[in-house]
Amino acid sequence: MKTLRFVLLLMVNGMAISAYTQQTITAADEIKQLYDLSLLPAYRSKTYSAQVSSYDTTGGNNDGFNGDYSFVRRNADSSLVILDVRGAGTVNRIWTPTPNSDTLDFYIDDAAQPSLSVCFNDLFSGKVFPFVQPLCGNQLGGYYCYYPVLFQKHCVIVTRGKKMLFYQVGYRLYQNGTTVQSFNISRSDEVKTALGALERVWNTSPGKTAKGINASSGDGKTVETSIRIKPGETKKVFSCIQGGRITGLEITPAASVATLSKNLLLRVYWDDEPGPAIDCPVSDFFGFAFGRPSMQSMLIGTADNTCYSWLPMPFDKKARVEIVYRADKDSSLPNLDIRAAIAYTLQPRLAAKEGRFYAYRNSGVTTDGKPHVLLDVQGKGHYVGAVLQAQGLQTGMTLFFEGDDSTEIDQTLRFHGTGSEDYFNGGWYALLNRWDARMSLPLHGSLDYSLAFARTGGYRFYLSDKMSFEKHLFHSIEHGGEHNAVPGIYTSISYFYCDRNPLSPAIYTTENTTVYLPDTISIYPQFASVVPGEDISIKTTWENNDIGQSFDITAGNNSLLKINLEDVPPGVYKLLVSYAAQPGGCMFSLWQRQTKISADFSSRATATAVKEVEAGKITLTALNSSVTFRFTATDQRKKFLWRKLILVKLKD
Repeated sequence: MKTLRFVLLLMVNGMAISAYTQQTITAADEIKQLYDLSLLPAYRSKTYSAQVSSYDTTGGNNDGFNGDYSFVRRNADSSLVILDVRGAGTVNRIWTPTPNSDTLDFYIDDAAQPSLSVCFNDLFSGKVFPFVQPLCGNQLGGYYCYYPVLFQKHCVIVTRGKKMLFYQVGYRLYQNGTTVQSFNISRSDEVKTALGALERVWNTSPGKTAKGINASSGDGKTVETSIRIKPGETKKVFSCIQGGRITGLEITPAASVATLSKNLLLRVYWDDEPGPAIDCPVSDFFGFAFGRPSMQSMLIGTADNTCYSWLPMPFDKKARVEIVYRADKDSSLPNLDIRAAIAYTLQPRLAAKEGRFYAYRNSGVTTDGKPHVLLDVQGKGHYVGAVLQAQGLQTGMTLFFEGDDSTEIDQTLRFHGTGSEDYFNGGWYALLNRWDARMSLPLHGSLDYSLAFARTGGYRFYLSDKMSFEKHLFHSIEHGGEHNAVPGIYTSISYFYCDRNPLSPAIYTTENTTVYLPDTISIYPQFASVVPGEDISIKTTWENNDIGQSFDITAGNNSLLKINLEDVPPGVYKLLVSYAAQPGGCMFSLWQRQTKISADFSSRATATAVKEVEAGKITLTALNSSVTFRFTATDQRKKFLWRKLILVKLKD
């Protein structure tokens, strides 16, 4: 049955914004938030965004490993309450990297019996309606569910299992007096239609997701501008002197900004604000990571050599978009040919209902004892996305990514995460087929993962779960599992809407716009690109390696193991080998193709012991970028436990 609504409709960009005297919020309404991007600028005023999670409340790093903090309370029958909130609201996100076969019971509105009982695994499997794909699923080590579970008075989630590990449950409480249609599992036409619309949008090819939505507004226009820009120049590519909204932004070719230096800037101004609303390197704004295109989300990214953004950007009376080519003092930069396409409408911002769009960039070496600040903003608005590039300053494992995110809204701690890859809906970095490589999904993804360079990154967008604030938002992420003690270089872009421009002028230098390349690079077996020769067997093991997996090798005489090093920048390096000497250890040497570069080393010892030897120098070029182990073995001495290779770049 349709809910009766008394509505005043205000048309903005082809959408109806309702000033209502009474409205029943339905599951379909919340699902629409997840695919109708025109709703992004709209405030969700006087709502309470928050999250319950398994984070270690003592400040340690036991965020779910043992389950010590993975419940709100334990019931008399040993079942665990993982959420208990009162008011009218919705559960808008459930995440875990550790689902199980235990049953979850959802008690809605003080019901004596569960309104829903479902296997925890099946929140993500797509097998149980309405928890269907792509709204629910798993990738990158994390399991995520965005289906809205609405409640009018109360929501309690209980796991019948005796132990819960990692989890996060996000929710929104509506303002007093709001009426919602509480959760039920009926296959209503309204919900099925909304799920179908979401599936069509989320499954559209990257770069084209929102194009059709924006075009459907009816009064859309597009301005295309081609420019040749020299270092030191600023060129305008769009200007509008009446109210409207940008609905799409494309910059081509993306290859022009796929460099280690971030000299090309995007600068956007709204209305009479004295400073820009966007002032970012083009590559950072569109989700590049460490010099290459890395993001293909539903909202923003790079596809087909084109940088795209479908984030709606409303303004009151004028707008200006510029491309700035920052000149380095000591470098010779080429002229660039750039094409910009701006899609827009002449539907102005509804100031009482919508915020203007802003992007905040924060980049630099982390501060010992303090988290990296994603955004610290005064005003009224909502946070809708984050992109982070994280580079460790210590070679080896990416231990900086143990850090938790934390969010204070209106002076109250509302969100506390359980790990950095968890924040991006992932889980378990440095494990095969989990958080181990680039991968893009509609709302989240990994930008990179490299143990060799000790770097990674991710992105996440907030749609139905956008973090609303009335006065203030402070959003940060730790570097390291405890005390922000693992140093790194963090570069983040935060996307948000606000009723004012809170940004300070950006200052760009070579130091804060150039991708950092470490002098020391560690090649771990677990992520190395290897080619085994004949008469060799390999198995992975954590033995004698507490920061990564080793290769336990059984070698034949003169057998080979080639390690490709294409990702290592050209140059001359000192080459070191870390291995475990052991009984039965064989002889080994290092070669570059058919040229021997090391002495012969023995890996035999009466007792197992970690060893590190300097193998010599190696010159890497674009056409010669590998190193090979050659083993000398006998029936009694044929074992080799390889821990890692270490390359230390020598000065020119």
